[in-house]
Amino acid sequence: MTTETARETATTPTRLSRSLQQLTARARAADARRPWVWDTTLTLFWTAAALVDASGGWRNTAPDPTVPPWLVITLSLALALPLYGRRRHPTAVLAVMACAALVSAASGAALQACYLQLVPLFQLALTRPPRALLWALGLLLPPLVAGAVRFPRGSWDQHVVPTLTSYALVALLGIAVRSRRDHTAALVDRARRLEVERDQEIRLAAAAERTRIAREMHDIIGHNLSVITGLADGGRYAAARSPERAAQALDAIGTTSREALAELRRLLGVLRADEPEAARDPQPTLADLDTLITGVRKAGLPVRLDRPDTPTAQPLPPGAQLTVYRVVQEALTNTLKHAGEGATATVLLTYTPQDVRAEITNTGGQAPAAPPGQGITGMRERAALYDGTLESGPLPTGGWRVGLRLPREDSPS
Repeated sequence: MTTETARETATTPTRLSRSLQQLTARARAADARRPWVWDTTLTLFWTAAALVDASGGWRNTAPDPTVPPWLVITLSLALALPLYGRRRHPTAVLAVMACAALVSAASGAALQACYLQLVPLFQLALTRPPRALLWALGLLLPPLVAGAVRFPRGSWDQHVVPTLTSYALVALLGIAVRSRRDHTAALVDRARRLEVERDQEIRLAAAAERTRIAREMHDIIGHNLSVITGLADGGRYAAARSPERAAQALDAIGTTSREALAELRRLLGVLRADEPEAARDPQPTLADLDTLITGVRKAGLPVRLDRPDTPTAQPLPPGAQLTVYRVVQEALTNTLKHAGEGATATVLLTYTPQDVRAEITNTGGQAPAAPPGQGITGMRERAALYDGTLESGPLPTGGWRVGLRLPREDSPS
């Protein structure tokens, strides 16, 4: 046998199994759409078979061949026609058929159509609770006992045990099919739940991403516009006295505007699916604080930065460094907006093996009439992402203080 022949022989059962599965699925779908077609076909088929047997074949196995033909026909119809309602009322159908089977056994006809009771029995095992099978046993047993008592042939178990075994096998088959169907339904339901959960996770992730982008845009636009406003005000006052300082202010405004546009372009580029390489420039880190503070100083706010030369233990991860940077940026932006003329600011960074702290204070006064914005809320949300805390409030001596604490990942928070 060649390799190709062996491969074809091995794949043949798989193809047949797949074809049978597809055929079964199509038959089930057709039955679900039009159940009356299959019910009618099944009922007519077995009714025709029962009437053919009633034409004379029943005498070959009957204990009493002298039973009137009209009774045989009536019993045959009573055993076949109720099959049409087996899906909706299997217990009632089995009860009607059991009565006909009891008359058939007691009269000596012993019609073969009595085995049609297996059909509603299977339906009971398939669709009803297990206790329904006890009621079915109560309906199926009397005809067997009546036939064994009324027309004894050999021992009584020869009349009862084989038929009861057939009934038990059919009931077990119905239970097995039901278990498989329920298992399949459970798998489908679980798949649907997982799909719903996955959709919810996607929506939550999208909402979180929108919140993150909104927070970044707030920080970028708010800070840079505040710096530009400060530079424009300073340039206006310097224009009359010192044209050179006015020109420096205009240069700083241009530089700040270009930096803001570059940050916005980088941030919005991430949202565009047609630009997978949308400038993945690194986010600001603690190394960029000098540039940030230089821009704030140009806007007219004196800022002093106090920090150690080297952080203690391991450096902060990029996300935590971005959080510290944005908190400092937002605090200085609020100082530019609300502290007033003559204010100064101080940024103090403290590194310990357990955490990193940033304290931003100013000597001005927070404008009480300023409407509450999203700045402080955004800072708290950023700190919460890294199990940190943020405090914000006025100082007893005047001015405002913002305090941030971020625990390190390798230390308890």
